[in-house]
Parts: sequence; C-alpha cells; structure tokens
Amino acid sequence: MADLLRLLLRVAEKAANVARICRQEAPLFQLLVQEKTGEDKNKKFVQDFKTLADVVIQELIRHDVRAQFPELAGFIHGEESNKFENGLGESVTVTVCSTEEETAKLLATVLDGDQTAASLLARAVHQDPSTIEAGTHGLTVPLKPSELGVWIDPIDATSQYIEGREEVLEEGRLSPSGLHCALVLIGVYLRSTGEPVMGVINQPFNNKDPTGTGWRGKHYWGVSSGSTNICSESRPGVRSEGGLSVVLSSNEKQSVKEALTSVCGPDKLMYASGAGYKVLCVIQGLADAYVLSEGSTFKWDSCAPHALLRALGGGVVDLALSLQQSESGAQDPRTELTYHQPRADRLGADRWANHGGLVAYRDVSQLHSIMGALRGKL
Repeated sequence: MADLLRLLLRVAEKAANVARICRQEAPLFQLLVQEKTGEDKNKKFVQDFKTLADVVIQELIRHDVRAQFPELAGFIHGEESNKFENGLGESVTVTVCSTEEETAKLLATVLDGDQTAASLLARAVHQDPSTIEAGTHGLTVPLKPSELGVWIDPIDATSQYIEGREEVLEEGRLSPSGLHCALVLIGVYLRSTGEPVMGVINQPFNNKDPTGTGWRGKHYWGVSSGSTNICSESRPGVRSEGGLSVVLSSNEKQSVKEALTSVCGPDKLMYASGAGYKVLCVIQGLADAYVLSEGSTFKWDSCAPHALLRALGGGVVDLALSLQQSESGAQDPRTELTYHQPRADRLGADRWANHGGLVAYRDVSQLHSIMGALRGKL
C-alpha cells in the first residue's frame, strides 16, 4: 500500500494549503467560525470550533482517497459534519464537486457569495496531488485497501489555529502553544483488529518562508504492519540522566501531576496544546510520554500519531485499562488503543472517544515507570 501512503502525503499537503489560505483571509476566517452543538460537541471545551477549513479539508481528503481507492469508500471517517450554515442561516452540505467551477459555486453559497474566496479555496481543493513530492520511493507495504479504514482530523488543535499566535520553533524544544500545534492528521487502521498501521501528520505552520511569502509546512509519516516498521523520524536516543519527561494538558488533574513528579526530573512536567501535537512531541523525542487521564480525545486525534509511535517501537495505551494490569506483568497488547469499533452505549462523537484516557510512549520500560507512579492515584 505504498501508493496509499504516497497519496495521503500528497492530500495532507493539499489540506495544509487550504489551512494556510483560510488563515490568510482573516475577515473571512472570523466570519466562518462556528460552534459545534448537540451530540457532536466536544465536552472538554466551553467552545469547540468548526471552521470551513475543517470541512473542506476533510472532504477533499475523502474525495481524493475515494477516487484512487474506491474500496475504502465506506471506511473513510472524519471528525466533522459536512453540514455548514452560512450567514443567511441556510444549511449547505459541503462536498468536492467534479469540477473546480462547481466546487467554487457550492463554496460561494457558504461564503455568502464571496466568489473570490470561493475560487481560491476551490483551486486549492482541485490541485493535482501528483504535483506534491511525497518522498517515499522504494517503499513497499503488504496491505490491501479492502483491509483498511481511514480516520481524518482535518485540523487538530482548532483553537490554536483560530487564535493564530505565531511562535518560532526552537530545535529540540517543546513549544507549548501557537499555530504550530495545528496539525492535519490522517490515520489508517486494520478493519479486522483496529490496529493503526499507517499515519501521516502534516504541520502546515512549521516555519515562515524567509522570502516573506507565508508559512511552510512539514510532514511526518510512519508504517507499522507485521515486520514492516518505517518512520520518517528516527528513534530518539535515550537520555542517560535526569528523570522522565512527560507532556500534559494544562488542565490535567492535580493528582496526576503530583504522582508523576516521582518519576520526572525537575522541570520535566511540560504542557502543550493539541492532542496530536503532544503525541508528535513524543514521536520527536521532545517528551518521553504524553499522559491524559480524561476521555477527552477521539479516534481521529490519536490514530495517525499512534501509527508513527508503533513504527518507532512505542504505542498509545488506554490509561484506565493499563492501570488494571498487575504491577509486575508484561505490557498487555490489549491495552493499546484500537480504531474500528464505536461505543454502542454512547451517542454522536462520544461513540469514538478514548474514554479511558491514554498514555503515548516510545519505550515500554518508561511506560511501566509511569504506570507505577499512577497506580492507586486515580
């Protein structure tokens, strides 16, 4: 399935282009911010935002993947509803049409007749993905499309994307908030077991172009299937001194913070925005683990980065299930998050929540240390 990986890298870059275009049109961007309501509201935030960029990105990925791999058509899942309400109160179903002109016409109905912005978005949506360099030559992946499903998070850390604060990233340092936390996440899982087998992460706002023409992005990818474990990132070296470093949400429970201080060195509890970005920090070695005690993330948040961590020898486990294990037992693979089955006892987006919380890790021994510190404290 190397062809699928190459396609996902290209459509993720298309998606990043859309995200950048929407940020450049600031008055339009403000107009299009909407609140999620009802069953689709993420309970973690007082406000959880839906943007046109979210919907357009999700639908362009769905369209391009379905066009090249029709076997995946019923198994491409996204965070967002593609229903959008314009300034006139009209409900519009956003899809990618067969031509750029038709897509522009549809988008103009969402944009209250703004033909210029609609045409700009439509051009980005209909960009030929083969024009984007993917850089995966010679890669072979022993999977069939009929065995797979896809999770899309069109813009993870939407609140950071909307706020739009620009931060300069320092090599080797975690930067807790800003536009760089906003990520496009595309994860691929096995329909039979729910295992994450392929992931693509695109960071649309990685660095400013020195020519002053805007932002440049960066992509990360990984494949973990059977004996094939390949990642665009190298496995970080193990530090010889100091405690573990753990990244958390700023509103994590005080009991969790206190428990983790027993295995973390001074100043090794760090905080950052965005579930996807926090797992990316673990992938990059900026933190050893990401701990979240609440069920406030979803399958679309974790599927893509989980695949990269698996390729590096790590993973993402259900925290509640892992804490039930015996203290001396080997790591139970059944505690790893899976992505194929909704919770039958929940409604809306909550069916796909990671209800037990999670721990993203690179090294099993470090995972055991974290579990030892948390056991009996939650």
